Amino acid sequence: MQTEGVSRWVIVRDLGIFQLKLALDGLKDIILMPVSIAAAAMAIFFGGEERGRLFYMILRGGEKFDLWLNLFGATQRSDIDGLFGGSKAGSDSLLGQLEQQIRGGDVPRRHRPRP
Repeated sequence: MQTEGVSRWVIVRDLGIFQLKLALDGLKDIILMPVSIAAAAMAIFFGGEERGRLFYMILRGGEKFDLWLNLFGATQRSDIDGLFGGSKAGSDSLLGQLEQQIRGGDVPRRHRPRP
């Protein structure tokens, strides 16, 4: 990861994004722990033809959330633009959606050529 030349505002912004992502990840864990235990208990004791279906549906939902959150993925591709430099604005990840909302695209508004 290149960190030379990153402005303090990019670091502040990226810290805020990272803290938001950590909080969302923790909230996911707090919710999934009891829900997955309940779903597994139901599957064990009240099975049936589709035993475990709800449990594995919950696991897939957690996996999709992790892929969307992409907690550490952007650090491998970041550049002088911080975490936004490693994402694609509007992508299906939290960072891509944030970048689209905040900047309106991949290029900061202040650096876009005037029409």
